[in-house]
This record gives sequence, structure tokens and C-alpha cells, in this order.
Amino acid sequence: MMDEKAIIEQVLAGDNDAFGQLVEAYQDRVYNLALRMSGNAEDAFDLAQESFFRAWRGLSGFQFESAFSTWLFRLCSNVCLDWLRAKKRRPTVSLTTMDDENQELQMELPDPGKGPEELLLAAEDRQSLIRAMNALPVEYREILTLRAIDDLSYGQIGEILKLREGTVKSRLARARAALRNKLLEDGNKTAAGTSNSPERRGAR
Repeated sequence: MMDEKAIIEQVLAGDNDAFGQLVEAYQDRVYNLALRMSGNAEDAFDLAQESFFRAWRGLSGFQFESAFSTWLFRLCSNVCLDWLRAKKRRPTVSLTTMDDENQELQMELPDPGKGPEELLLAAEDRQSLIRAMNALPVEYREILTLRAIDDLSYGQIGEILKLREGTVKSRLARARAALRNKLLEDGNKTAAGTSNSPERRGAR
């Protein structure tokens, strides 16, 4: 297991090559987060690069009060949000990720139970899902990404977004409700609970 503290101390002591070990360990996850926030592979690459540059530049301020990954993902999230605000546009949300060989894969979302995460898995109309996600405020889109796609705990999300755990839960609940409403508005049959409709029964 990589000793991140030792590597960070090496970087701070002037060994800039050691930082490459941290980049190698987290580049795929940082890129994937940027890809889902930006919806564009080229922009995601630039955002990931900027995230690592800011991490290297600000490493002296890392106090080891949280995991390095939490600090890095928070930094990447802030880079993406700054970019979105500068662009003054809503991003699309990618439902794909990259495997270890940089091949594009369809994102499989965890199923924590009833709710939008389940709808994300079951949605028949992916375009409807993308439209619904794009219509959400950035803070809702972000927290759903961290919870439903990255499968982070409330505590981890709170550390990344600098929110109390109770605030994470309440914001996530509002985001879930907002996504469900958007899917209903878009006529998503899964969200409308029509799995037992005559058409579906006849297809069995």
C-alpha cells in the first residue's frame, strides 16, 4: 500500500518526481469526476490537469487532517465548479467511465435502494435521464454524482464539500426529490411507477 504521507513529505522536501506517484494513483478517478461534471472529454482532461497542478502548488497547505484523496477530490470539484461558473452554462452528465485500459465503459451505478439511484439504473430512456440531470442546480448534480456514482459515504461527501453530515443528508434528499420530479415531468415510465403497466405485462 502506498505511503502517501511519505510521498507528500518527499515532494515538500523538493523531490517533485515523487508527485508523479500520486498522479498515477488518482489520475483515472480525478479524470472521471471531471468528465461527469463537464460532460466533455477534452474539457475533463484540462480540468484534471488543472486539478493536479493546483494540488502540487498547494501541497504545502495540506495538513493531513483528512485523506489525501478527499482533499484532492474536493480540489477537483472546486476546479470544475469554477469552470462551470465561468462558462455560465449547464454541463451534460456523462454516464460513462474509463476502465484501466482507458476504454470507455457504460457506468454501472450502485443500488442503495428505492430512490433516484434505482431510477438511474432502471431508466429506459437515457436521454431523459441526462435532460433531468442537466436541469438540476449544480449543487444537486454534484452531490448525486458523489453519492450515486462514486458511492461515497455521507462523511466523505461532507469532507469534500465542507458540509455537516446532516446538511449532506438534507441536500441529498432534496436532490433526489428534484431528480425524481424532473424524470416525472419528462414522462419517464420508470419514475412514474408503471412497471406493472399493461404494455409491460404484455411484454413478459
